[in-house]
Amino acid sequence: MPSPRTRRLLLDHQTLTSRLADWPLIQITGTAGMPPEIYRFTYNLRGLYVAPSGEILERQVHVLEVNLSLGYPRRAPQCRMLTPVFHPNFDDAMVCIGDFWAASEGLDDLIIRIGRMITYQEYNTKSPLNGLAAKWAAQNASLLPIDARNVSPPAAQPANAASAAQVDGVGPAFPVPTAAAEIPTPPPEPVNNPPAMAPEPAPASPQDPWTEKISLV
Repeated sequence: MPSPRTRRLLLDHQTLTSRLADWPLIQITGTAGMPPEIYRFTYNLRGLYVAPSGEILERQVHVLEVNLSLGYPRRAPQCRMLTPVFHPNFDDAMVCIGDFWAASEGLDDLIIRIGRMITYQEYNTKSPLNGLAAKWAAQNASLLPIDARNVSPPAAQPANAASAAQVDGVGPAFPVPTAAAEIPTPPPEPVNNPPAMAPEPAPASPQDPWTEKISLV
């Protein structure tokens, strides 16, 4: 009979492959072990990095390595970026996840949360790994997030067939029937519809603050 850890690894792999299937923003691009104990994820999201010239620039693709140690899931996964990221809670060696990791949390939820961190939808400036990035984020909150798209796959979102939610500015998700003139209908009851998800930001324009390069040197 498989050990509890092996069963957890099998469950993680099944959940990840199912939840991220055909999702372009987060992809599993490598594994090691069976069931996998090491993962490589590619995020197709906008984040920041520091160029050799000292400019803070946008980056469209990010690669994360996750190592599930022998102490997992009691101990948090070991996460490190293989591509540069300028963010208060990332450094060259690790991603700071200790503040919110619990053995009951699914690995899939953690991977999505790291995606939100890359885009600056989530960040913590109180106990940063990168103090310079924390200072920059506090001073430039009006520029954040870098990418406002929903990082989580749509299947993980609450379903509401009565709403016409938009995704990246394309919608509605459900057809809206036209009213029949011959049949009077009572006025609809007020419905507190959830706000539509933010559309994907348009390409940089001359007024876009990111066209003015920010330099650290």
